[in-house]
Order: sequence, then C-alpha cells, then structure tokens
Amino acid sequence: MDFLYFYQNIPLYINPVAFTIGPFSVRWYAVSYIVGFLVAYLVLIRRIKKGEYVVNEQGAGDKGQKRNAVHCALVMDFLLVAFFSALVGARLGYVLIYDPAFFISNPLAIISPFDQAGNFVGIFGMSYHGGLAGVILGGIIFCGFKKINFWRWADFVVPAVPLGYFFGRIGNFLNGELYGRVTTSPLGMYFSSDPQNLRYPSQLLEAFLEGLLLFFVVLGVRRYGHRYERRYEPLAGFFRKDGMLLAVYIAGYGIFRIIAEQFRQPDPQIGLISGYFTIGQILSLFMVILGALIIFRNRKQML
Repeated sequence: MDFLYFYQNIPLYINPVAFTIGPFSVRWYAVSYIVGFLVAYLVLIRRIKKGEYVVNEQGAGDKGQKRNAVHCALVMDFLLVAFFSALVGARLGYVLIYDPAFFISNPLAIISPFDQAGNFVGIFGMSYHGGLAGVILGGIIFCGFKKINFWRWADFVVPAVPLGYFFGRIGNFLNGELYGRVTTSPLGMYFSSDPQNLRYPSQLLEAFLEGLLLFFVVLGVRRYGHRYERRYEPLAGFFRKDGMLLAVYIAGYGIFRIIAEQFRQPDPQIGLISGYFTIGQILSLFMVILGALIIFRNRKQML
C-alpha cells in the first residue's frame, strides 16, 4: 500500500462511532465538540488564574482601581449560556437561511429528530453564522445580567474560540460530513458517502484556517497590544481598545471562511449563487464588514 493510496482513503478507515453503550452510540463528532468545549474552558480558566481578566470598579475604559480576577464559575456560567445560545442560533440560522421552504412545509422538523417516515435521524442542519449571532446575543444578555462590560468580556473569551472550533471541524472530518468539492488533485480524499469521487478534505482546511491559524492571529494581536503597552505606541493602544479582539476574530474568520468555501461542497438545496458564490461566502463577507466597522469605531474613538 503506497502512501498516496493510504492518504486518500483515510476517511474510509475511520469509524464515526467512538463507542457504544447498550443501544446508544456515541460518535467522534460528539466527542470532538466536548473536547473543544473543555479546551476553551481550560484556556479561559488558565487566563483567569493568571489574572488576565479584571474589571474596573468604575466601568470600561477607566484606569483607576481594579477588582480581583473574576471567579472561575463565571467562565462556566458563560460557556453554558454560549453553548445553548449557539445551538438555538445555529438551528434557527439553518432553518431561515439554508432551507426555509422545507421547514415552512414541515415545521415539526425544526425540533423533531424523526424523519417523515418516523425513523430516528437526529436533528440535522446547523449554521455557524446563526450560531455566532446566537452567542453574541446570549453574551450581551449575560453581560447585562452580570453587570460586566460586553466588549471587554468578548475580548477575553475570543482567543479561546478558534481552539474549540478546531476540534469541531475535526469532528466533521471524523464524521465524514461537510466534505469538499470533487477534485482530481492528489490532495483529495474518498468519503464513505461518495466513495467514487475524490473530494477536498475541506473540514481539515477549515480546522487549520478558522481554528489554528485564526487562534495565532488573535493571540498575536493581543500580545502585541500588551507587549508594547508601556511604550505608549499608538498602534499598541489601538489594539488594546475594548472590542478589538472580537473585531479581529469576526473579520479574520470571515476572510478564512471565504477562502475555505472555494474548496467546500456547496449546500445542494442552494448551490452556487450567480454561478460562483456560496451562501457561506456571502454571510462571511458580512462578517468581514462587521469586523471592519468595529475596528473603524475604535479608530474614531482614538482620534
């Protein structure tokens, strides 16, 4: 068996079921998302213990007295809120954006794990962009309830998000779903749902771009702002403005997702818009614009 043959058939060697307990099967997909959640939690807890998140007693932007580091329970409270907000937002996003005609005709399918024949198929269809909107809305409500600054809290949380997302995309790969377009490139792989055609492993590309690479971009911006804080460099101060890391994440994800969508298989019920663009690229373009608007807002406040 040569290396190329082995590489191209890797997905066919993977059993999407991690383990089975009685009649219940747990897929690697679920395990990957749990790992991503735990990684994000541990990263934030480590930063909490290092005192990297503090709240000014007199509100955002004040350079006076500071409170002690936020208790670790706050992180878990937020992650639970974010988890359920993401689920609701991702599901509603898919229903409203990707297949509204089907769900208007079959409203129970929005929440039912059974198909029209009564077979258990699970709840399929989640939208990242809808999930992001859900998390942001949930975060705004959470911060309002906890009386903490949303922009500062978002900047604290954002560096951990791409790491969690990395494991989510690995889960997609292990589950043999959301694969890429048909290709003749040796980079292509065979997936069990289409063993006749080589397809780009776009899940791995997204895991790298929107996960690892975006993590280092956000981390680099954060470290630059803190490293040069005492030198009073205008650019460092700009990067330390509240909401800046959130803006970098939103715009960065949008850019990387637009690139990755060139290799990802379009949703069959939508296809390519104007023969070229995917719905994911259009939604990601709005993310780039939103991130740029937040950056522009911060720039205006410095003038």
